[in-house]
Amino acid sequence: MRLDTAAFLADRADTVRFVHRLLTATAARPAATGCFGLHEWAMVYRQDEQRHPLPLRLGRAGTDAVVEAHPVRCTHFDAFRFFTPAAVPLNRLQPTRATQVELEQPGCLHASMDLHKWALKLRPAVPGELALDCFELARDVRRLDMQASPYDLSAVGEAPVAIETPDGKAEYVARQRGFAERATELRARLVEVCADVLDPEAARRTPDVRSGGDLAAH
Repeated sequence: MRLDTAAFLADRADTVRFVHRLLTATAARPAATGCFGLHEWAMVYRQDEQRHPLPLRLGRAGTDAVVEAHPVRCTHFDAFRFFTPAAVPLNRLQPTRATQVELEQPGCLHASMDLHKWALKLRPAVPGELALDCFELARDVRRLDMQASPYDLSAVGEAPVAIETPDGKAEYVARQRGFAERATELRARLVEVCADVLDPEAARRTPDVRSGGDLAAH
C-alpha cells in the first residue's frame, strides 16, 4: 500500500507546511529548561475554580505564593492561554498563536507532548511506529507535568515533584532534559515525514541519514 500524496496534500497541505515550519524552527533553538512547570500553577493563580477536580497540595494561599516567588517564563501558547487573568502579566512572554513558530523551544514539556498531536494530524503519512513513539513520549511527559503541578495526586498514587524545593527543582530539570532528548529524535523524524510528503522527489535525492533504523538527531 502507498500513500496517495497528491490527495493527501489536496486535503491537508496547509497543515503539513505549518507542522514542518513549526518543528523545524523549534529544533533550531536551544532547549530552555528550568521553567519548573509553573504553567500549571499559573492556571489556578488567584482563582477559586480549578481546571482539575483535585485538591491543591499547598492550598490556595500556598499555591499563589509559589507563583509569586518564581519567574514565570512559559513559551507555549496552548499552555499560556489557560493562565488566569491575574497570572497573564506575570509571564515574561505573551505568546500568541501568531508567534507560535517564533517562540516554541525544544525544552518545553508541551512542545514535546505536541509531537503526538502533530503525528495524529499527519496521519496516514506517519508510520505507526513513529506515531506510537510520539504517544509514549506524550504519556511520560504528561505524568511529570501533573506530578509537578499544584495538585495533590496522592489519591491516584502519584508522588509530587515539589518544584518549590531545591530537590524538586533538580528532579524536574533532569527529567525535562531527558524528555527534550527523546523529543529531538522524534521531531526530526516528523520533519522528515513532512519533507517527504511536500517534495518526495527531493527526499529521494537526499542521502540516507538513518543509522540502525533511526534518524540521527540534529
